[in-house]
Amino acid sequence: MSDLVQREAAAIREQWLGQALSTLPADRPAAEAAISELYRLIGLPPPRFRWVPSPVAGLTTVPPGARIRESVERMADWPVPGRFAALVRELRKELDARIRPAQDPIDRLIHQNVLFPLSRSVSTTLVPPLQAAHDGPFRQDWYGLQHWVVRYDALRRVAGVAFTGPQLERLGLWATLAGSCGWWWPRESVCVVSERPVAIHTEVWGDDGEVRLHCADGPAVRYADGWDLHYWHGTRVPPWVITDPDVRRIADEANVEVRRCAIEHLGWASYVERAGLRLVASAPDPGNPGSELRLYDMRKGTRVLLAVNGSVERDGRRRRYGLTVPGFLDDPIDAAGWTYGLSAAQYSLLLRRT
Repeated sequence: MSDLVQREAAAIREQWLGQALSTLPADRPAAEAAISELYRLIGLPPPRFRWVPSPVAGLTTVPPGARIRESVERMADWPVPGRFAALVRELRKELDARIRPAQDPIDRLIHQNVLFPLSRSVSTTLVPPLQAAHDGPFRQDWYGLQHWVVRYDALRRVAGVAFTGPQLERLGLWATLAGSCGWWWPRESVCVVSERPVAIHTEVWGDDGEVRLHCADGPAVRYADGWDLHYWHGTRVPPWVITDPDVRRIADEANVEVRRCAIEHLGWASYVERAGLRLVASAPDPGNPGSELRLYDMRKGTRVLLAVNGSVERDGRRRRYGLTVPGFLDDPIDAAGWTYGLSAAQYSLLLRRT
């Protein structure tokens, strides 16, 4: 596959990702026009629109007499999404028929270089707030970016697949929705549509430009109604982890992942000093020449091994991190081997730990 095709695919991926992560106000006229036309295509008149400032507000905006949340959680039972699904299946069948065997290699490249990394980014940036709003399992059928739309847009632009005018018009309705508003919930007579966040902070974490939520000094996602969420390198955390990661709160925290994030934010060296952890032993790291392993008492029956990452981070530094190990381990090299399921002798033979 030529470098030009790969560059075009990467540009399309970045364009759609930028659109998905947009914090601009929704284009309400465009979104309403697209949704109204989709309703017409399934034989229904345009719905009334209820715009809400955030997904959590959307889950409390339900028809009169319906129970809050329960109505949305049972979205699979609503008639409109099912009819939309049939509409999409019909369109995709038509579009697939336009793809020729000679265009299959580019289609595979699009899946690998566009759809896969885009899907990973969306699942770690846009889906988590929706999951938090639901506070439980949910169906994602009609939320946010429809990845199948991106596939056909890329096939048209990169592979030159010739879709018909009517097909492009229907595809354009879904593309318009992906770029003009946030989440939306379709009922027979009313459609609830959410605004996009007013702020979203991410970091690159994948080889193909995948991003995830992260902000070291405030909410990673914030909506106009004040609803916000804090994330540390892709992990959702309570606000105190970002605003005040003190030793007492870390000690009282039951969730091991939240504790880890808070300690990382505070910094392992600072945490060890403030918590007054007792150094059990230290030793040169045979799996990472030039670095040191340090083993500390942490709590009853548990010790923590401080090590330095064998690979360089994106910012050019080597990250110091801690791993909890059983309290019976007294030797840092034994502890390092234990984390890999190896003996100390086996760990010492590693060429380089990453």
